Amino acid sequence: MSRRTFIKNVSSASLVMLGGSVLNLTPAEAQRLGKKTALRFVVASDGHYGQEGTDYVGMYDTMIKNVTSFHAQNPLDFCVINGDVIHDGKDFLPPAKAMLDKLPVKYYVTKGNHDMVSDQHWNDVWGMPVNHDVVLNNNVLLLATSSNEKGEYLSPDLAWMKAKLDEHKKKKNIFVFVHIPQSKWESFSLETPEFLSLMSTSKNVRGVFHGHEHKEDNVKMKDGVPYMFDSHFGGNWGTAYRGFRVVELMPDHSYVTYIMNPTEKINQAKF
Repeated sequence: MSRRTFIKNVSSASLVMLGGSVLNLTPAEAQRLGKKTALRFVVASDGHYGQEGTDYVGMYDTMIKNVTSFHAQNPLDFCVINGDVIHDGKDFLPPAKAMLDKLPVKYYVTKGNHDMVSDQHWNDVWGMPVNHDVVLNNNVLLLATSSNEKGEYLSPDLAWMKAKLDEHKKKKNIFVFVHIPQSKWESFSLETPEFLSLMSTSKNVRGVFHGHEHKEDNVKMKDGVPYMFDSHFGGNWGTAYRGFRVVELMPDHSYVTYIMNPTEKINQAKF
């Protein structure tokens, strides 16, 4: 599919600008801005590989095919799989990784509450720790766990997070990925004022990405920081579609974001 095919089905888009202000976009505006993209990535979450009673292999395969098709017309720099890669069972992790290895670009993962394996096992499988940072020129990804081997709902390691924010304070854009929301927007979210304060006082945090809440596919603002959801691509509940979020960073460091549901573009935002 061409970008024009995606754009014509837009129901909403947002532009996120430096300083945190947000503008709604028309399809024509989103198409024009997308041609100037300096960095483009996809965020998907909640694949729940291994969940009984679901076609988890088929749902993984569909997501990978849709991302690959999107990438063919709108080249991606990387993907993030933001938690609940598997559904509880430790033995599901290697085959889930084997499927994700079919993605057309480099990808990173975060650990969610259904990823019920030890931190060491996670590191052994992925070759990356449960808390890690990725530097891409003037952009930084902070990927943090919000659970443990028992599947408990946890806040991220705030000491690690603060240290990384301090380390990268001169970078232009920091994007934070944490599976479980840390504000009580929904029944399955936590309330962690310290995390929210850390995000709002770190002026180069441009967006926080959450999974976990399968019914959420929108952007919530708190203290000038966009908190973004991407629905789900697996599991047995949530939005009627299984999709993924796209972020397109512009040369001026504003960015457009929208949901693919999974072949039509919805909920676009510019920051």
